[in-house]
Amino acid sequence: MQRLDDSQGAARGDSAPRFHCYNFGSINLDHVYRVPHLVAPGETLASHDYSVGLGGKGANQSLAMARAAGSISHWGRLGQQDAWARDTLSRAGVDVERVTLLDGPSGHAIIQVDVQGENAIILFPGANHGTTQEELAELVATTQPGDWLLLQNECSGLETLISLAVEHGLKVAFNPAPMDDNVARLPLHLCSLLFVNRTEAALLVGLPVESDAQELLDALAQRLPEAEIVLTLGGEGAWHQRHGICRHQPAIPVVAVDTTAAGDTFIGYYLAALQAGRSIDDCLRHAATAAALGVQRSGAAESIPSLDEVQRALQAPISPDAPVDPQTP
Repeated sequence: MQRLDDSQGAARGDSAPRFHCYNFGSINLDHVYRVPHLVAPGETLASHDYSVGLGGKGANQSLAMARAAGSISHWGRLGQQDAWARDTLSRAGVDVERVTLLDGPSGHAIIQVDVQGENAIILFPGANHGTTQEELAELVATTQPGDWLLLQNECSGLETLISLAVEHGLKVAFNPAPMDDNVARLPLHLCSLLFVNRTEAALLVGLPVESDAQELLDALAQRLPEAEIVLTLGGEGAWHQRHGICRHQPAIPVVAVDTTAAGDTFIGYYLAALQAGRSIDDCLRHAATAAALGVQRSGAAESIPSLDEVQRALQAPISPDAPVDPQTP
């Protein structure tokens, strides 16, 4: 594995042309209950606080890309009664013309959070599942070759959609979260860019989760030799690899409050920087800085910082004496 440091990356002048990004992604409603302890079987427990907010990995990533001044169109489905979630994305700058309102329940999560910060989650896919092959083909037909399609693993129809997108000339960026057995059946070799954390990478290549970065990157390169890999390792920073050339972005030291949407923030900011033609090293720096800002706030969508905040942080870096959060984004 050949490592390329930041100065070499800048000297190479790596850049990408502008493109439009489409995100076929989940839109969930997060119902959060604050409880003294996680409910036990057969127990009825009173919650001392309740909130409902926009969630879902797809919505979070679209929101992050929009807040990073990226050009992003969201493809997704919601129940009619939850049109406010679509409006929230629209106000942030996301194109929501292809977010369909349906009769029936939206995707949602029932989240318990106890006084120690532990949580238990029930996830119901709802409207996020059920898009037909014909509908997927219609969505792809609205794009232009050279555009990008962003995907996560919270919507159905991914195997069909990846193949349709690549046949149409799109580049596919895939974040296999939440990871499950279905990911192994997807045509991952068709993806141009893969965003993975330590656990996802290890499961994809059959290595122990405690494997080091080089082992994971080497195994990913062997399995997917043509794909760009962005591997996020929390306190160990993030790696970019393509064709054996690696770049490393050190972790930005922060005191984390809530890491819920850190990975989604990273992905949205990375793609927005790539779309703007920035070098890979700059993409990594913008993404890592945005994620570091986000984990210092509670919540998911509401924790994603604005581009102005990220630019200010890039100009005045956080003190290196602060502790590093060990959790993987």
